[in-house]
Amino acid sequence: MTGHLSASFSATLRVHVPDSPGSFARLAQAIGDAGGLLGAIDIVRVEPGRKIRDVTVEATDADHLGRIADAVRALDGVEVEHVSDRTFLLHLGGKIEMRSKSPIRTRDDLSMAYTPGVARISAAIAADPGAAWTLTSKQNTVAVVTDGTAVLGLGNIGPEAALPVMEGKAALFKEFAGVDAWPICLATTDPDEIVAAVKAIAPGFGGINLEDISSPRCFEIERRLREELSIPVFHDDQHGTAIVVLAALLNALRVVDKNLADTRIVTTGVGAAGIAVTDILLAAGARTVIGCDEGGAVHRERTGLSTAKAAYAERTNHACERGTADELLADADIFLGFSVPGAISAEGVSRMRDDAIVFALANPTPEIAPEDLPPGKVAVVATGRSDYPNQINNVLAFPGVFRGALDVRAWAITEGMKLAASRALAAVIAPDELSAEYIVPSVFNRDVAPLVATAVAEAAEQDGVARKTRA
Repeated sequence: MTGHLSASFSATLRVHVPDSPGSFARLAQAIGDAGGLLGAIDIVRVEPGRKIRDVTVEATDADHLGRIADAVRALDGVEVEHVSDRTFLLHLGGKIEMRSKSPIRTRDDLSMAYTPGVARISAAIAADPGAAWTLTSKQNTVAVVTDGTAVLGLGNIGPEAALPVMEGKAALFKEFAGVDAWPICLATTDPDEIVAAVKAIAPGFGGINLEDISSPRCFEIERRLREELSIPVFHDDQHGTAIVVLAALLNALRVVDKNLADTRIVTTGVGAAGIAVTDILLAAGARTVIGCDEGGAVHRERTGLSTAKAAYAERTNHACERGTADELLADADIFLGFSVPGAISAEGVSRMRDDAIVFALANPTPEIAPEDLPPGKVAVVATGRSDYPNQINNVLAFPGVFRGALDVRAWAITEGMKLAASRALAAVIAPDELSAEYIVPSVFNRDVAPLVATAVAEAAEQDGVARKTRA
């Protein structure tokens, strides 16, 4: 797969260009010849015989940015003063901050916000701990917790390196659902210590979003925290992915006029996302799911499985089918990938049933590139990338899920709440808008989070986990 130009690899070049006819055209030509995309062009100042400009370019990766800058430096009479990576500039000083909701401008303000007035509030909460939900920020605050062991496609990079990702997650919570989220990056990978740390900080939060914790530890950590805390605990790598995949699949099935219960589903990747997606599919009515890992099909007669995979085998692949993912794609209706590039082949896909659905979600490189799929076989394709239609992106789920849970002060997130979130997300796309290339809404569709939140809150009330009813 060839690289694609992206704002995530963009830079601003401050260049000194001769003030003569054709000079800037040569600059633009050099950028184009180097494979870059010329963006904004701003004049910084004009000096005798030359102009200083800020020129924005997009590239495919960091090395490509360097080659573009070198091409500009090679031009006669052109000086590159500096190259500013726009993504690094965006992160300078971090992406989030705390702001006070109550201005403190006078002595009276200070006496009510802090001492002595705040003592009355503390006494009220001591007498009735439930009052913390109304008298503090707990009602609207989520902790985004990681140990940095499974960050994006980077793997185990540690808590400090995970912090920019957690800040980004917190920014998305605020932008799309008005939820105040705080990154909590823990300097331990021990499940006991992680559980203890999260329990210790839990009084200050209305929910816990676990993030980028490697499998299989993530299963134990989430299970224990759900059992021991009275606020929602949600591992987004599992359940956020599951909610969005199910929503997209429900719409894809409408496009091809098939029923979930009647389909044969083959997946690759039996980790956090793969297991959670399978579970929500089964809850939604799927009956035939075969999960594959690097050893082939997972089934209950296979030895050497981890605890999580052994449990997975008990609820899937009831016929104990064996073989590779490619082999098992024969007569399959749906392929779902949560694994690695090359996990399936075009030949394997060619054996699927007509009007097949392929979700190749390995990121940044899918299990199979959409352009490599056999012509005419696949009706609907989704990936985890933004440069193809139908991007499966967790930001479509987690802001609305927590908004709904917080609104009713839910003490847990149930399977019913997750199913409700999926169905609400799918319903954002009207029947007359639905198409093979439009099965999930845009992440910038501002209707998404409120609709998901409403559905989640209603489901929380129905499932008996809401402490209050919606206003």
